[in-house]
Amino acid sequence: MFTAAILVPSPPLLVPELTGAAAAETAPLRDAVQTAAKALSALATEWVAVGAAPAAVAVRSDAQGTYRGYGVDVRVALRPGPAGDPDPDLPLAALTAGWIRGTCAPDAVVDVRILAADLSPQQCAEYGAELRTLLDRDPEPRGLVIVADGANTLTAKAPGAFDPRAEGVQARIDAALDTGDRDALLALEPAECDSLGIGGRVPWQVLAGVFDAPPASCRTLYSAAPYGVGYHVGEWRP
Repeated sequence: MFTAAILVPSPPLLVPELTGAAAAETAPLRDAVQTAAKALSALATEWVAVGAAPAAVAVRSDAQGTYRGYGVDVRVALRPGPAGDPDPDLPLAALTAGWIRGTCAPDAVVDVRILAADLSPQQCAEYGAELRTLLDRDPEPRGLVIVADGANTLTAKAPGAFDPRAEGVQARIDAALDTGDRDALLALEPAECDSLGIGGRVPWQVLAGVFDAPPASCRTLYSAAPYGVGYHVGEWRP
C-alpha cells in the first residue's frame, strides 16, 4: 500500500563528512532531508527510491556503496546487515538513498530504481503508474523516495554556469512541487531540462505518474539554490 512520497536532492554536500567547514552552511538542507525521511519511516520501512542517470542501472537489493569518489570513504547500504565490499560505481541517487536510510531509518529497506535520463514524459508517466500499482498491491505500507535535482545553471558560479532561462524554469518546477501540480511536471520539456542541467526531470515525471489524482497534501521543507543549484525537499501524500 502506497503511503507517501518524499522528494530529496542528491548532492554529496548532504553528507557532513564531505562538506568540511561548509557543514553548517548546508545544515538547513540536511535537516530538511532528515525530517522528511524520518516522517516517511514512521509510515513505512519498505521504500522504493527513483533516480536517473545517463543510462539505466540495475541496482542490487543488497548493494553497498561509498562516497570515496567524492572525497571521503563514507559507506552506505540499502538494507540492514553486515558491512561488505562497497560498489565504487553505485550511482549518486543510490548513494543518496542509502545515506538517508542509514542516517534516518536504519531498519528500512530501499529498492533503488535508476532510470535513463532520456526517457520521454510519457514513458515516465507510464512507469510511475506501473510503480503505483506495484506499491498498492503490497499489503504492507510502502514509501517512495524521489531523488532529483533542479537546474545547475542558476548563478555564474553554478556547476553549469549561468543560463538566464534557468530561473523561470526552476520557478515553475518549484511551484509544481509545492502544490502537487502533476500536469506542470509532465509538461517539462526534456531538451530544455537537459540544456539547463535539470537532472531531476525523469524522477519528477515518474512522481507525477505515481499520483493518479492530485495529492491530498503537499509539504515543502526546503526550496533554495545554494551554490546555484535548485534543491527541493518535500512530501506528497495520496
